[in-house]
Amino acid sequence: MTLPTTPSEYDERQDAMLQKLLDTQDDFWRIFRIMAEFVDGFTLMAPQRNLVSVFGSARIKPGTPYYEMGVQVAKELAAVGFNVLTGGGPGIMEAANKGAQEAGAASVGVNIELPFEQKANPYVDPKRLKNFQHFFVRKVMFVKYAHGFVVLPGGFGTLDEFFEAVTLIQTGKTQRFPVILMGKEYWGGLIEWIKARLLADGMISPEDLELFRITDDPKEAARIIQEFYQKQTILTNF
Repeated sequence: MTLPTTPSEYDERQDAMLQKLLDTQDDFWRIFRIMAEFVDGFTLMAPQRNLVSVFGSARIKPGTPYYEMGVQVAKELAAVGFNVLTGGGPGIMEAANKGAQEAGAASVGVNIELPFEQKANPYVDPKRLKNFQHFFVRKVMFVKYAHGFVVLPGGFGTLDEFFEAVTLIQTGKTQRFPVILMGKEYWGGLIEWIKARLLADGMISPEDLELFRITDDPKEAARIIQEFYQKQTILTNF
């Protein structure tokens, strides 16, 4: 390492060292902020019971077929003793919270703070709402405390939740729980691609296709989850 030869060079090195120290300290404090977010999330979620996570696009509007499917599947879940957990935002999330609230079930929301979206929808029970800054902390809440995933049409975030769930089940990193895709027309091309590429090329095993079910019937979705827990004990997943 060469020594500084001028006062200005010395100052530049001092500034660089100070900035590096500040960056390191910021990382340390970030750890504590993340820990606090986990603690807040666990405090909210631990008392909740019989939760099913419902996923789908924030962009789907009220009155559209998939929105109404979200309302109805939440009501059917409530009818067989389950409560609803969503991302707390608009679209499908709002639909599922609305259905749960109208059916008298607990309506839980774990919202994410974003610069352009999303405010929590009005159908989340106020005492069952938590706003998160970090996607990965929020995702832990979905998987750890949910006893089923119902996945309606959505974009990258919805796909992320679906594939993370089946990956965790496939690899034994979580307890087995029901994962249901709703919207055969919407998901049909994806399922065909999974079979034609992933399965055909040996990237997954035939039994991996049994990690999820697909239906358009809200009653069937609720029945699949109900029947699963007639044989399995409801536990947190990890």
